[in-house]
Amino acid sequence: MTASITRVLVANRAEIASRVFRTCRRLGIGCVAVFSDADEHLPYVGHADLSVHLPGNTPAETYLRGDLLIDAALRSGADAIHPGYGFLSENAEFAAAVEAAGLTWIGPTPDSITKMGSKVGSKQIMREAGVPVLEAPTDPTEADLPLLVKASAGGGGRGMRIVRRLQDLDGEIAKARAEAESAFGDGTVFVEPYVEEGRHVEVQVMSTTVVGDRDCSLQRRHQKVVEEAPAPALPDEVRTALHDAARRAVEAIDYRGAGTVEFLYDPHTTRFFFLEMNTRLQVEHPVTEEVTGLDLVELQLLTATGASPLAEKGLSSDPVGASVHSIEVRLYAEDPASDYAPQTGLLTAFDIPSPDGIRVEAGFAAGNEVSTFYDAMIAKVISTAGTRTEAALQLAGVLREARIHGLTTNRDQLVAILESPEFLAEEVSTAFLTTHPPTAPSGSQRVTVTLWSPAAAARAAAALAIVTRNDARRTVPAGVRTGFRNVPTQPLTIAFTDGTSVDLTLGRTGLGVDGATVVSATPTRVVLEVDGVRTPYATAVRGLPGRETADVDSIHGHVALLREPRFLDPAERVEEGSLVAPMPGAVVTVHAKVGDHVTEGTPLLVLEAMKMQHTIAAPYDGTVTELAVAVGDQVTGGTVLAVVHAPDHPAENTEEQS
Repeated sequence: MTASITRVLVANRAEIASRVFRTCRRLGIGCVAVFSDADEHLPYVGHADLSVHLPGNTPAETYLRGDLLIDAALRSGADAIHPGYGFLSENAEFAAAVEAAGLTWIGPTPDSITKMGSKVGSKQIMREAGVPVLEAPTDPTEADLPLLVKASAGGGGRGMRIVRRLQDLDGEIAKARAEAESAFGDGTVFVEPYVEEGRHVEVQVMSTTVVGDRDCSLQRRHQKVVEEAPAPALPDEVRTALHDAARRAVEAIDYRGAGTVEFLYDPHTTRFFFLEMNTRLQVEHPVTEEVTGLDLVELQLLTATGASPLAEKGLSSDPVGASVHSIEVRLYAEDPASDYAPQTGLLTAFDIPSPDGIRVEAGFAAGNEVSTFYDAMIAKVISTAGTRTEAALQLAGVLREARIHGLTTNRDQLVAILESPEFLAEEVSTAFLTTHPPTAPSGSQRVTVTLWSPAAAARAAAALAIVTRNDARRTVPAGVRTGFRNVPTQPLTIAFTDGTSVDLTLGRTGLGVDGATVVSATPTRVVLEVDGVRTPYATAVRGLPGRETADVDSIHGHVALLREPRFLDPAERVEEGSLVAPMPGAVVTVHAKVGDHVTEGTPLLVLEAMKMQHTIAAPYDGTVTELAVAVGDQVTGGTVLAVVHAPDHPAENTEEQS
């Protein structure tokens, strides 16, 4: 057994760093954080005893620099490094370098990482161990479709493409290679059959002991959105067989520490196939902790010193039993209206309730900036209860009550999933979000509050909050309401950039709105009464007069509304044919040059945002008259990237209404 660990440097950021620090503090172990320029003010830095700056912003400059991380550990007096997940957590060379520097590596051996790090090589090991694997045809035909292109060194959906037509295979392989090379530094990809409506079921192990299982089937673009433990709707014989297969997998490589063996399960045939093994702690590890009562980070720390913590706890026989159910959701900064494109910006309010049964693992706090350089997850929220239904509805309720302002998130989608009859009936699969799309937000047609839908009422509350905020800043004598006249006048119209508006009346008794009674209205709270029922709205207004943003929270959820200015700033006019960045990101490829004649759909350039690549294509046939960016440029959302001119294309109003 090696010496005990006294100080741990976490070679990671945000919520996972805070998570590891929490266990270290409970065990009396010192904590060291590392941070990039963009992460300097995130909460995890303050949760550590010591912190070391990694100059720069991109992962390649910071969290992927093994030499800087080891140097930070040595300079800060750390005697161990915990890699978290992502970045260098599954990099065998880094693990070996940590050990060569005389530090303790809190993870599996470099040899195990190497064996499982290649999806191609790991499949061969699993095949020899008797674990079922998906076999890809050497020369696929139409009968083999659909196919899945995957990055050998990857994870998290990067470098992964579904192919439904043979003629698309070569192009999708090329895209997957580029994405994998950018994300992992290794462009190796392979092809395997794609199982429609399969389930992603994984088995948590600690060394060669099976701890339990999870279902992570609900995914978007191959990135997990909802995870739960134990995996629901699994026949007992299938669960037992999955655990046996996972045990054979880890025994084949004499595995040490925390790991996850992932399987693709076909419920129609009750067959399952090995996908990959993650030789690290998983993002979704909290649900396993909640149902087993184990602290997986503590087990990692103890295992790294040479101990056998499960045996010492009398839990060496697997699996550990579970008498409760736990569900985790990933709260992402992304915009549902833009195909869930990542969002960046300032979190102006961030408050998620955490009553009994709720666990919040957050990487950000109010006042923090979500940057373009890392993934879009801002928090994980975990609900644990006696039954799966209780856990789901409890979690939906907490998400409804949360106050998250400044950024658009996937919260509404998460609530819709948790409350959907299909999810509650355990009808989960990797196709769930395709076959059960969330309800679309209310339309952008101009409406009046007399309709009194929840959306209209929220707009009324927003308008009232905006007017009362400006009222409080007025310079007229107190008691004289802004805009009041002795004679009847036109309503005060507050218009929003989504095409809706609210008409407010101004009278001796204050502000009014058709169809409801304004019980009270302040910049932070509005109460409206309709048919004798009062509804309170928590409101927050920010921004300059005339361009305010109002956040409204109520029993119906959250709405953020941007007031439409009366006059458009000439600087905001966008030339016809301009292609603008749909999100902040980095330009990684430029296919076109000024003067090129292009056809509709021709790729012009590729943006990378939060590890995902997005192709910007020509909207119609024409000529590239301007190219405003080059490879390596960082751009913000709305930045003009290129202009395509088509003389015969009908003119459109491309002015940005903001």
